[in-house]
Amino acid sequence: MTIVPVTSADLDAVEISWFAALCSDDYRHLGVPENDLKSTFAHCSGILREAEAQGFRNILCPSSYQVGQDTLTFVAGCAPLTDRINMLAAIRCGEMQPIMLARTVATLDHMLEGRLTLNVISSDFPGEKAESAYRYQRSREVVEILKQAWTQEEINYTGEIYDFKGITTDPAKPYQEGGPLLYFGGYSPSALDLCGQHCDVYLMWPEPQDQLAQRMKDANEAAERYGRTLDYGLRVHMIVRDTEAEAKEYAEHLVSQLDDELGTLIRDRAHDSTSLGVSHQARARELADQFGYIEPNLWTGVGRARSGCGAALVGSTDQVLSKIEEYRKMGIRAFIFSGYPHMDECKSVGQRVLPNLKTCSLPEAYGRVPQGTPQTPLGAGERR
Repeated sequence: MTIVPVTSADLDAVEISWFAALCSDDYRHLGVPENDLKSTFAHCSGILREAEAQGFRNILCPSSYQVGQDTLTFVAGCAPLTDRINMLAAIRCGEMQPIMLARTVATLDHMLEGRLTLNVISSDFPGEKAESAYRYQRSREVVEILKQAWTQEEINYTGEIYDFKGITTDPAKPYQEGGPLLYFGGYSPSALDLCGQHCDVYLMWPEPQDQLAQRMKDANEAAERYGRTLDYGLRVHMIVRDTEAEAKEYAEHLVSQLDDELGTLIRDRAHDSTSLGVSHQARARELADQFGYIEPNLWTGVGRARSGCGAALVGSTDQVLSKIEEYRKMGIRAFIFSGYPHMDECKSVGQRVLPNLKTCSLPEAYGRVPQGTPQTPLGAGERR
């Protein structure tokens, strides 16, 4: 496999993130809701604080129109509850007027003192069914307006969707120089072009390694057209135990009460359930063996009741660390992990995996935090 070039400093370190289950996505048995795992502020902020205590460097705060927490409100509420972990807030482009979004993001970035990162999303809104090219054009214009707001004294922008002239940007300057890092996922040509021109980290969902390598190659070619390079990230679930047998046993336990008709309903309620990326996750399930494994230690069973990221690394600590090292050698630099239930698996991954990895915060590696700002302290057990 070709190792794809990355851009930032400290290249042998990886950013390890966890997942805040804001979108009613926490279970002891997949597809079986329980009251204490509901998407409440108390539950989700508890996951975030545990992730910080375990030493995770970032946490994905997702966005959905199903039952759950509002992402930006949640991030604001958690700002005073944390002091080290970054927050990867999902923003749905077009949901908020872009200049107002620029101000909101800048305010959050100051509240977090530079610990904000952004996941750019281009999904449909409720009641909307837009063509892919339109959605990504809308996202492109939003991102370009955000960058003007964060780096210039005035916004002057004429696009297919938005048109602004002479708008002052004084309230919209973020804490980080140039604004937060932009993480992005998407497989269509329009998506890759947007990522290549404007974003920093290209996120992928789990697939066989040869397919991930092709995704990275395609994204790299898009970035090269603009004279840029990207970092690469993988969003994947985790089941890590002392032995492979224990991990596989837990994977089967996780889906032991799942009704597949209910699982289909859970997948379909998401607004991205018909996206190209989701179709690739479905294809991986179809090609998996009778136990759900598409390649050694990569199990597709989670996708039976989840839209989006639908596979997990399943194995012993050594097996999972070996898999992470394979990904790292491919050029993958950022990992966003999750597991069911999220609090318990955060502790499991934090105690078994994190102490064996050299970690970094990508905003620090990119130099986005202003000069003179202290580096984010390491959590217990972390390695630089």
